[in-house]
Amino acid sequence: MTIELPDLGYAYDALEPVISQKTLRTHYEKHHRGYVERVNALVRGTGLAGGPLETIVLRSAERRAAEPAMTAIFNNAAQAWNHAFYWRSLRPAGGSGAQGALAARVAADFGSTAGFAEAYKSAATGHFGSGWAWLVAEGGTLKIVTTGNAETPIARKQVPLLVIDVWEHAYYLDYQERRAAYVAAVVDQLLDWRFAARNFEQAAGARAA
Repeated sequence: MTIELPDLGYAYDALEPVISQKTLRTHYEKHHRGYVERVNALVRGTGLAGGPLETIVLRSAERRAAEPAMTAIFNNAAQAWNHAFYWRSLRPAGGSGAQGALAARVAADFGSTAGFAEAYKSAATGHFGSGWAWLVAEGGTLKIVTTGNAETPIARKQVPLLVIDVWEHAYYLDYQERRAAYVAAVVDQLLDWRFAARNFEQAAGARAA
C-alpha cells in the first residue's frame, strides 16, 4: 500500500496563538507531505514497498548499518511517522495535565505534574540542534528522552506517549530563535493528555500480555 499523509485532525488555525496558521500549514503541507512523498519513492521496488509506515521505520532502522540505502529510507519514514505522532500529541485547549493512572505514574516518576512540565521544557529547550522531545514509557516507567534529526523511540523499543517537534521549521516563523517560548506554550496549552493516556494504557496492556 502507498503511505498516505494522515489527516491533521483540526483546522490550520486551531492551535493559534501558540502555533500560527501559517506555520501549521507550511509544516504539514510542505515538510510532512515531503517526507511522505519521499519515502514512497524510496521504497518503490524494494522489499519494504507496500508495508505499513511503522514497519518501514523498524526494518530500515535494523538494516541501515549494513545497507547504506536504508539510511535515506529510515530518515524519511521516521520523519513521516514522527510528524504524524506530533500532530496527535497536540490539541486545541490542551495542556491540562494527565488524569487517572497516567497522572499517578507522572507523580511517581517526576514528583508532580509541575515537576514533569519543568523537566520536559528543559529537555526540549536544551536539545542541541534539530530533533524531538518525547515522553516515553519503558519497562513500566515514564522517561523524558530527546532524539536527534529523524531518530525515534520506536526504534529503541520505547513506547512514545507525547512528542514536541524541536526542528526549527516547527517554530521559527512564530518564535524565531526563542525555542523556549515555543516549548513552554506547547507544554502549557497544547499537549493532548487524552492521547497520552491512550498510549499509556496500550503500553500497560502490552506488558501484561
